[in-house]
Amino acid sequence: MLTIALLATSPALATTTRTGPMDATLRGSDGKEVALSRWRGKPVILFYEDRHSTTLNGSLKDALFSRGQALGLLDAAWVVAVANLESFDFFPARGIALSHVREEEKKWGIPILVDLKGTLGVAPWNLPTKTSSVLLMDGAGTVVYRYSGRMNEQERETFFQALSTLLGREIPQEAHP
Repeated sequence: MLTIALLATSPALATTTRTGPMDATLRGSDGKEVALSRWRGKPVILFYEDRHSTTLNGSLKDALFSRGQALGLLDAAWVVAVANLESFDFFPARGIALSHVREEEKKWGIPILVDLKGTLGVAPWNLPTKTSSVLLMDGAGTVVYRYSGRMNEQERETFFQALSTLLGREIPQEAHP
């Protein structure tokens, strides 16, 4: 029910979703295969972005960190980024791109997986490959929230409401000066 309500709130949200756990095998910045199911057990906040979209939802990322820190929730959910590097899947660009991803991983302290084959851009995920997509999955891997594009303030609050429901804990709205 939550999934249907959330997916129907905005035209930029996906119009179709797969029910049940989702998984994909991507690569870590070290080149080794990694399944998204590795992060099961807690809610997962997944960012899927190409190199031109990493700042598109910077305000959501900032709010996520500041609210998580203020409420002691930084360990309550996994945050996983996936870099769409499909256009860099050739020598020598692949090595340069992976090196950059490793630097960003160290800088931000979160895992950044790489999608060299466009895996999340095709069924069953069907995520746009040229923007920022934000997904919220429950502990079993079922997508309960999905948004692509730049989020406005109202859309960020919808995301936090969904996260609050998954965590079973209220996350107050952001205070504005």
